[in-house]
Amino acid sequence: MADLVVQGLQAHQRWRRALPLDTPVPVGRGSGPWSIDWDPQISRVHLELNWDGQRLRVRRMPLSTNPVFFHGQQLDEFLVSGGEHFVVGATRMTLVTRAVRVSMDLPSPDSQRKFAADKLRKLEYQNVAQRIAVLAQLPDVISRSVSETDLHVNLVNVLLTGIRRASSAAIVRCNSPESRAAADNDAGVEVLHWDQRLVTGDGFQPSGNLICAAVESGETLLHVWKTGGVFGPDHATILNDGDWAFVTPLPGPSADGVAIYVGGNYALPMESDRNSDPLDMRDDIKFTELVATTLANLRHVRRLERDQASLRPFFSPVVLEAIAASDAEDVLVPRECEVSVLFCDLRGFSLKSERAAEDLLELLDRVSRALGVTTRTILEQRGVVGDFHGDSTMGFWGWPLDQPDRAQRACRAAIEIQKHFDSFTADQVHPLHDFRIGLGIATGTAVAGRIGTDDQVKVTVFGPVVNLASRLEMMTRQLRSEILIDERTDQLFRDAATPGDPMAPRVRRLAVVQPAGMQTAIPVSQVLPPSGPSSLLTDDDIRLYERALDEFTRGNWAEAFDLLHRVPAGDRAKDFLTVYIAQHNRVAPPGWPGYITLREK
Repeated sequence: MADLVVQGLQAHQRWRRALPLDTPVPVGRGSGPWSIDWDPQISRVHLELNWDGQRLRVRRMPLSTNPVFFHGQQLDEFLVSGGEHFVVGATRMTLVTRAVRVSMDLPSPDSQRKFAADKLRKLEYQNVAQRIAVLAQLPDVISRSVSETDLHVNLVNVLLTGIRRASSAAIVRCNSPESRAAADNDAGVEVLHWDQRLVTGDGFQPSGNLICAAVESGETLLHVWKTGGVFGPDHATILNDGDWAFVTPLPGPSADGVAIYVGGNYALPMESDRNSDPLDMRDDIKFTELVATTLANLRHVRRLERDQASLRPFFSPVVLEAIAASDAEDVLVPRECEVSVLFCDLRGFSLKSERAAEDLLELLDRVSRALGVTTRTILEQRGVVGDFHGDSTMGFWGWPLDQPDRAQRACRAAIEIQKHFDSFTADQVHPLHDFRIGLGIATGTAVAGRIGTDDQVKVTVFGPVVNLASRLEMMTRQLRSEILIDERTDQLFRDAATPGDPMAPRVRRLAVVQPAGMQTAIPVSQVLPPSGPSSLLTDDDIRLYERALDEFTRGNWAEAFDLLHRVPAGDRAKDFLTVYIAQHNRVAPPGWPGYITLREK
């Protein structure tokens, strides 16, 4: 493992980054994470570096304008060993191969002290101008940090710039006690990024005990080993580069055991701080507390952004905005609510799988595109994509926000999905030409939220209403209708209907059935497209069919049969009742219960 340490003329013009193995790295003024933007003598892409595990190959790029000096010679290509450096303009670049070793074996400190954050905030800085100058870098540090690694690199440099007597600084993490007990090394302590003021030395050896003690206490913890520096002429420090170290844990729920580690030497001159007590670390610790709070806030914001990104495939933008206004963890807690659940199934998937056995990837692509149509439509209607069941999509409305028009949205989504697949069927060359669909919608009480086990968690909905929606979708084959809804959805839809709205879907009561495996009969309705020139059924046709259904339910099958024949012949859904009546010679059997029992699922 090797790092490149880059240092300009000013203390803050610095960064340290780990070199990838056998991977060319461009370095210059416009080289992303490897940019050196403070030196005008460095070209946009000035160098190419390649670390082979033993030495670093440096090659000057042909379009760079200024020379590279190595051991006082101007060279265009050369090999660098650990501890050696090369120079471009006013910037020095050093290859460092020192290792990091978290030690749990350091002697106990001669003194130990805790610092509570609330008390530190009440203290005034002793050197206000110098602290303000360093803190003024934070906005630029944040804006330049495109990744968490960049942020760590830049903040560690801020720490070394702001704490004059610090020899080293690091971003570290103390894992949970369970993880530490199972760790093979370093007692479960990670060094996320580190740097030292001097590029020569014996490496970085932070105290693992100090790190974990501070993280577990939630307060800054200072350890002092009185073996050198101001304590006596013999300068043989316990730490490799100092005789003190403190750790400041990050505050807040997004800390995850992350902390800032700073170590140094009391013997280092403190310039304008010469008149202060050399053992008084409160000023430096207060400064570090501020950096820790900044890092914690940024981590929290980025975690929220990741949460938003992970939820985006499931929630519409409007729902995401509402979640962003609250604590996502609170919003996603499972709770009971009334929802409208939609199941959409792709017809004939099993048969297509058998026929496409030699080209399953092509079939997978087609199925993914078909499922994409259903999910986009659900999100467009401000629904939640709850789950995928093989070749089926489940969506729902009414959570995490209450949606009084949930039934209307579910029905509109179903009509839009049907419209898409009808257009695919009409296009003989469309990849989804031969796909058919069935949709079932049910409304009722369910538990919605982040549901699952420790191994698998997803945002979904659970309850009998989900099973009912699935059963309705399966019944679309028998009832010869693409979209079926339950009685509660029908009621909500009709209650909210706007009379005369030419764009609104329509609903008709279709049948009363007892599904196979269920003990009770349920009224089932059908969702139809809006009325218009392209619609098969007029509003009068729907009313005529519902009159026939009422006569059928009362046992007047001959009257029902005559009324059904006045409905347009192209209405496939009416065939369910017509065929059933004809099979019984148009006469209701003795003890007719008023519903049809389905023998198959």
